[in-house]
Amino acid sequence: MKVVILAGGFGTRLSEETVLKPKPMLEIGGYPILWHIMNIYASYGFKEFVIALGYKGDIIKEYFLNYCNLQSDLTISLMTGKVIISKKCHRDWIVHLIDTGASSMTGGRLYRLKGKLGNETFMLTYGDGVSNVNVIDLLEFHKSHGKIATVTAVRPTARFGGMTFDGHRVMEFKEKQQTEEGWINGGFFVFEPEIFDYLQDGDQTILERAPLENLAKDGQLIAYKHDGFWQCMDTLRDKLTLEELFDSGKAPWMIWDGGNK
Repeated sequence: MKVVILAGGFGTRLSEETVLKPKPMLEIGGYPILWHIMNIYASYGFKEFVIALGYKGDIIKEYFLNYCNLQSDLTISLMTGKVIISKKCHRDWIVHLIDTGASSMTGGRLYRLKGKLGNETFMLTYGDGVSNVNVIDLLEFHKSHGKIATVTAVRPTARFGGMTFDGHRVMEFKEKQQTEEGWINGGFFVFEPEIFDYLQDGDQTILERAPLENLAKDGQLIAYKHDGFWQCMDTLRDKLTLEELFDSGKAPWMIWDGGNK
């Protein structure tokens, strides 16, 4: 089963970082967040990826073109240019790198992949969010309800404290718990090929608007509620949070062998 990763957006809220590279290539612990996301899926046996490229997609192409060489020991003949790889790459992934347009929106990018995905169930997520969601359980849940789409619903990390008042007097002040936040779209979708019937408005189709709204109206969108860890990298603050978790050695999303690069 193929895994689609949307990796073509401009990342405007991280412009201080994305002016030089696309957001999926911003690093956590020395590795692009895209690499982390792919490892999540690969740890459950899903190793064929379709990366929807757009903004600075050439940087993502260069990364994967050079991946094995950069992760391996090399012997190079400067006379002939022959390269001998003496330590093999640990990742047995198939990566399709598809240009889906510099300015396409999320639904438009997905629609452009229709020919590559064929008439099969596939998974999709964003190129800027990590989670410890159990992908096998997610897929089994999707198959159990027989609908077109499953979205992983998550609770965002609480960022602000809450207060209760008696007039102007603060009666209670406490940090909000994550479980007090509402459910939001956390990515990690599963789709049947009928999703393409909902993507008919060209490159400017926004997946999260009319397509998902209409799927919900038609009773074809089901939520898989994930109470575990989830974190997007939408701002510099989010990036620093993920870096701190990685540096602590307790990054919840790293369910694979983190030492195996």
